[in-house]
Amino acid sequence: MRQLIMYCADIGSVAKERFAWARGSESAGSLRVDRGPDIRELVEQVARDLNGDAPVAMGFECPLFVPVRDDPNMLTRARVGDGSRSWSAAAGAGALATGITEVVWILQEIRSRLTSTQPVFVNWSEFAQVNRGLFLWEAFVTQAAKGESHTDDAENAVRAFWGSLPNPEGANAIQETRVHSLLGAALLRTGWSKDLGLLGMPCLVIKA
Repeated sequence: MRQLIMYCADIGSVAKERFAWARGSESAGSLRVDRGPDIRELVEQVARDLNGDAPVAMGFECPLFVPVRDDPNMLTRARVGDGSRSWSAAAGAGALATGITEVVWILQEIRSRLTSTQPVFVNWSEFAQVNRGLFLWEAFVTQAAKGESHTDDAENAVRAFWGSLPNPEGANAIQETRVHSLLGAALLRTGWSKDLGLLGMPCLVIKA
């Protein structure tokens, strides 16, 4: 694969300065990380990399899909792999609700800045084979990996993704097959894809 550019958006209120991002690129076997708090700068950076035809893997630090279960008593239970931080608990639910709007805004703004059509992927193997476009994943920053700032959290997620290479599928932290994908809905809403199958497709989750 050509040099992969890795991003993570730490989802949180922009107005209350709880949003941050990090960008990682490998050089001579080490990871160079740039980071910042500005959601607009994130969009500009990702669009610039995609317009330069670099493969980009971007994570969002919020739940991007929820489980679909037959037993109503299980509807809000943790995803398999969530551990003690369930998607439906206070912090997870808050990040999910904020992410519904911010993920759509980010994807919409990136797409509006592209100079040519770029493919989007939630399947790593397909992305690695094509070696271009945008791969989307969920970042899960555990309590032990929390830093002193939101930019620390974004950077820690990027470093976790980098550490999972070359086979991030082997580090997938959440094992759910029947899901409703908020990420898939965002991709449909913003015109990145017309594939309705994305609504039932989980994405890769990398824990830091």
